[in-house]
Amino acid sequence: MGKRRRVDERRSKRRPAVVGGMVAVVVGGAGFGVYALYGGGAAAEDAAAAKLKPVVKTGPLSATEVTTAARTFLTAWQQGSVAKAAAATDDATAATALLTGYTKDAHITDVTLEAGTRTGDKVPFSVTGTVTYKKVSKPVSYESALTVVRRAKDGRATVDWHASVVHPDLSDGDTLVTGEAGDPPVKALDRDGGEITAAKYPSLGTVLDGLREKYGKKAGGTAGVELRVVRGKASKAKKASDKTLLELSKGTPGTVRTTLSPTLQAAAEQQVAKTARASVVVLRPSTGEILAVANTGHGFNTAFNGSLAPGSTMKVITSSLLIEKGLAAADKVHPCPKTFTYGGWKFHNDDDFQIKGGTFKASFARSCNTAFISQAGDLDNDSLTQQAQQVFGLSMNNWAIGVPSFDGSVPVQSAAQMAASLIGQGGVRMNPLNMASVSATVKSGTFHQPYLVSPKVDGRTLATASRTMSASTLSQLRELMNYTAAYGTAAEAMSGLGPDDGAKTGSAEVDGQDKPNGWFTAYRGDLAAAGVVQAGGHGGDTAGPIVAALLKMGG
Repeated sequence: MGKRRRVDERRSKRRPAVVGGMVAVVVGGAGFGVYALYGGGAAAEDAAAAKLKPVVKTGPLSATEVTTAARTFLTAWQQGSVAKAAAATDDATAATALLTGYTKDAHITDVTLEAGTRTGDKVPFSVTGTVTYKKVSKPVSYESALTVVRRAKDGRATVDWHASVVHPDLSDGDTLVTGEAGDPPVKALDRDGGEITAAKYPSLGTVLDGLREKYGKKAGGTAGVELRVVRGKASKAKKASDKTLLELSKGTPGTVRTTLSPTLQAAAEQQVAKTARASVVVLRPSTGEILAVANTGHGFNTAFNGSLAPGSTMKVITSSLLIEKGLAAADKVHPCPKTFTYGGWKFHNDDDFQIKGGTFKASFARSCNTAFISQAGDLDNDSLTQQAQQVFGLSMNNWAIGVPSFDGSVPVQSAAQMAASLIGQGGVRMNPLNMASVSATVKSGTFHQPYLVSPKVDGRTLATASRTMSASTLSQLRELMNYTAAYGTAAEAMSGLGPDDGAKTGSAEVDGQDKPNGWFTAYRGDLAAAGVVQAGGHGGDTAGPIVAALLKMGG
């Protein structure tokens, strides 16, 4: 074999040189940047980059990702680094605006944020700080929470931004402001002259906010300085009022008397507290006075401002329409097949029951859907809308009860949607205030707009209905409701309340809920009431006992 050329394998004693943050290896006296070691120069680098596409992480968040994202956001917020905190969310623009306002408009400083124990992707945290306005300072503290999500575009773990992260009483679009209160405080009284407070009646917190907004200046009070939630367009559309979070200096309250009964209000609070997501309203049919209003949840007044499909309680209005038009009569035979198709939709009764040769009264009492759907072809698209407006005073957006309220909605619809509205589905929307008023109208024979504050206080005009039901229609409608309370789906709840009573149950299907919303509307003596238990099931079993318990107090 020929001689091999010996190569000196001894290590060079010269160290690599660091140039401009890159390591350059000197070989044979020539220096080559790191990029040159891969061969091909810039062209090779471009080719390599083309093959290395960024990997977007997917899948559930790890505990480390959640805690790290939460810590990054909370630390930046506490340090006053708005830009950094906002960048740690999935909506930097909205976060920047609200976090900037937290200091600039709410005047909250010396903020300390302490994270609690993580639960899944949610991290609770406590907030303490100081509110200062014109040399007046007060400490503020509250609990909040954030949720971490994986951002779709890059897979990064970020805070799911909502205004409620900054304060749990904020909805998106709301702001925090510290300054002289726009409305002076009010001292609200019940019908007997006792003071109403949210501590005594938790459901009335939103009502007190509404009274202050409406009567604060009219009642003669003077404003103080406070930290408050100022509602944005979305919240105002839902009839939400501004809310006081902290008083730095007290104003002088004006006095407003309401129609609330302290006895019934206390009982209503106790009744809804027994059931999740329950709401109820009690009225005096002869006048329209609101005697009680209560909700299990105290952040939103579903009883006054809710907008929910009322299910079969709507059949009270529909029945009055069918009787007036000669399409039904209490004691006449009326069809109740298992199913009925209209507008391309096949409508069913509960468990596909049917009543052969039964009367309209029997169909009403058992809540037969097809008994009503089968009459849709003989109605105009606006028939139900006109009945609701002209007889029951609903769906005209003109009630003035003394605080914000939703007056019900019965839109003009066609085909299957029109048919569905006859049984309280489709586009029909109500709340317990509306449905209590429906029973009150049946009991009194005339619509009296419900009110919480007498119109004599401020001279406002109450809504009216343009006509009343005929004596025959009214008599039959009362017969239907009385029979239902005695022998129909409301019988168990209304047991022992007769004979001067009437009721109607309802169940409204809601997308995404395993159980329907349970409704119940009824009257007894000079009391009318309605309630709903969301995702509760059948109205007779859920809302029924709540309503009946309050009606029993009427004697």
